Amino acid sequence: MSDLDTQIPSTFDPFAEASADNAGAVSKEYVHIRVQQRNGRKSLTTVQGLKKEYSKTKILKDLKKEFCCNGTVVEDPELGQVIQLQGDQRKNVSTFLVQAGILKKEQIKIHGF
Repeated sequence: MSDLDTQIPSTFDPFAEASADNAGAVSKEYVHIRVQQRNGRKSLTTVQGLKKEYSKTKILKDLKKEFCCNGTVVEDPELGQVIQLQGDQRKNVSTFLVQAGILKKEQIKIHGF
């Protein structure tokens, strides 16, 4: 009977290697820039995933001055602080964050239509 016990295969996780490889990719932390359609032609741009060391209110103040739009910082329970801007400002925000030296272009993910 002891021969049968040794032949029972142990549990094998086929995704263990894949999750170990992706651990480095997850720690890269992207900043997500999304556009949400409101009513009619109105839209809203959201920026989430900025590091906590950056002051969102100061970044928002500069974004509002640069692009002549209104915006706010919203506290989300899951995502933390999210910057919201009026209009479709995806390209503008991404170039601003790169030129200001806050992020690299590889760290930005742009979503939307």
